[in-house]
Amino acid sequence: MKTFLSTTESGISRATCRPDGRWIVEEVLAGQEVTCLAADLLRPGSVYAGTRTSGVLHSVDGGQTWTQTGLAGQTVKAIAASPINPGVIYAGTRPALLFVSHDFGQHWEELPSFRKVFSRLFWFSPAEPPFTAYIQGIALSPVDQDLIVVGVEFGAVVRSTDGGKTWQDHRKGALRDCHTITFHSSQGNWVYEAGGTGAGTAISRDGGNTWVQNRAGLDRHYGWACAADPYHPEVSYLSVSPSPSKAHSEDDAQASIFRSNSDGKWEKLGGGLPEPLKHMPYALLTDPGEPGHIYAGLSNGDVWCSQDLGDSWERLPFNLKSVHRSMIMFP
Repeated sequence: MKTFLSTTESGISRATCRPDGRWIVEEVLAGQEVTCLAADLLRPGSVYAGTRTSGVLHSVDGGQTWTQTGLAGQTVKAIAASPINPGVIYAGTRPALLFVSHDFGQHWEELPSFRKVFSRLFWFSPAEPPFTAYIQGIALSPVDQDLIVVGVEFGAVVRSTDGGKTWQDHRKGALRDCHTITFHSSQGNWVYEAGGTGAGTAISRDGGNTWVQNRAGLDRHYGWACAADPYHPEVSYLSVSPSPSKAHSEDDAQASIFRSNSDGKWEKLGGGLPEPLKHMPYALLTDPGEPGHIYAGLSNGDVWCSQDLGDSWERLPFNLKSVHRSMIMFP
């Protein structure tokens, strides 16, 4: 049974595929301003949600019911559960502060060293008043519990190799306007970023220390979502639009999904996808148990799936209402 959860502008939409193949879509947390989602891969059915005013919420039944579990009053913009260290959860806020829990979100502590990153003096966000920078993405290594890479909108990609005790400032080649940042599901050297500056995408092959931006094959450069095939780290995906005004428009995103292979060159994907996409793919997901599969969640709530590394696509038979701007999937 596969389940998708997406944030809408006022709650969470939940779609579940039943054993008979029927999809059931329901709305949960109606009226709650949910900003981000993270599945805990070490506890099936466990998911965390960051909110604008209620801190962190936690569900242990795949998103059907929720409880408040800390950081009340904080605007949580990014959240991540460790893939190797049970109970360890990181949350990033606006303003750009980083918190950690070691007991599944029951208790939280701020990592004060994050306040000492020098470049934060220049961080700001053009996205919304009062233009305060915030943590947009938290990437946790699948092999090293102390390795953390954090993306700030708008400001920097910073890195810690000691569990957040100290931080390396903005990493060379990374995008300062980070929208999505993620480790490969099993290869700890590979990290992927999509963002609104430079090439719109950057890739690291040394655990987030140094980065390369490759524009070859891209015809637009406002990136948002990225992902990588679980068996082939050199195969990565990117959703990209010509500009923020297009990407965030109601039905004129002029977006495409691209794939990069071992040669590093980007290839625009079609195979049944509308061209261009009117609605921005705010989420790209892969499943460690499904090599070759890639899922795209669009701003209008449609979810598209490819089972052949993006060569051909089909729209799944349900709609999540919207993806604004986070979507996760349970196998």
